[in-house]
Amino acid sequence: MNDDTPAWWDLLDDQAAAVARMIDQILQKPLHELGPEQARALVNSAPSAEPITLLDHVGQLTVPTRAGAIAARLYRADGTPPESAAPALVYLHGGGFVLGTLDGADDLCRAIAAGSGWTVVSLDYRLAPENPYPAALEDCIDAYTWLTRSAPELGIDPDRIAVGGDSAGGNLAAALCLHRREEGSALPVAQVLAYPAVDDTFTRPSWSDFADAPLLGAADARWFWEQYAGAGHPGGDYLAAPLRAESLRDLPPALVITAEVDPIRDDAEAYAQRLRGDGVAVTSTRYTGIFHGFFTEVAVFAQAKQAIDEVCQYLRELARS
Repeated sequence: MNDDTPAWWDLLDDQAAAVARMIDQILQKPLHELGPEQARALVNSAPSAEPITLLDHVGQLTVPTRAGAIAARLYRADGTPPESAAPALVYLHGGGFVLGTLDGADDLCRAIAAGSGWTVVSLDYRLAPENPYPAALEDCIDAYTWLTRSAPELGIDPDRIAVGGDSAGGNLAAALCLHRREEGSALPVAQVLAYPAVDDTFTRPSWSDFADAPLLGAADARWFWEQYAGAGHPGGDYLAAPLRAESLRDLPPALVITAEVDPIRDDAEAYAQRLRGDGVAVTSTRYTGIFHGFFTEVAVFAQAKQAIDEVCQYLRELARS
């Protein structure tokens, strides 16, 4: 290791290191220097010519919200009887509130549906900076409410709906649970949070330890937050930054997944610890040798398969309880 090699480099396994080098070649500048449009052009996934996981039923939905309709995609596990009411996971893609599409989460949602037997509903919420906070959260709140009402006609059990997401989507999933708790609505049966972005203080050690980590560095993460929060946002709003909530009591049980080399790792793990301290049942797993964003890379990283298997097992056990 030469003097210019980051201290965290040796934490990456061989596959992660190879992908990190490839990302460096593709991204000539950090994401925060590219701006939204160029970052989207470089990072957002195109539709797969052939999905990794084939499912008999993948359908398109149009979901009403207070700001107009948003698109969604429904994945039904093969072998689910048409007349049955299946449990469902509402999935919120990552991308720093600025990037991300239904296509980018497609292989992941297919894998979760196939492996868990749950129906997965993936939401295409509005993105920043064109639509700053609370636009994305309002879309998710409204879509979740609509889904609970429309569940029977979609073959979904309205009493067995969980929510999940990665990165910014993990933030939105956690905030959705907090919002429903505060308004006294029925809560999701669980929250599945992959490296959720839950704090706006940027102070825990991982922010400096992995400031120049692959794909998402600390400056990138802060820039994404600024796009989402909008000009003049004072900070400290717990629906924008769920770790700021005064209490996490009475929230749904949680599965929290983190990556070893990730500036937001410590924030996500602090959220898991706070949930546990407030009496919420939590399973928390740190995946070593890997960096932020791995969870959706279904055919790239061994850790992605392991994490998806963990999510599927978690959901299967939840359905049996």
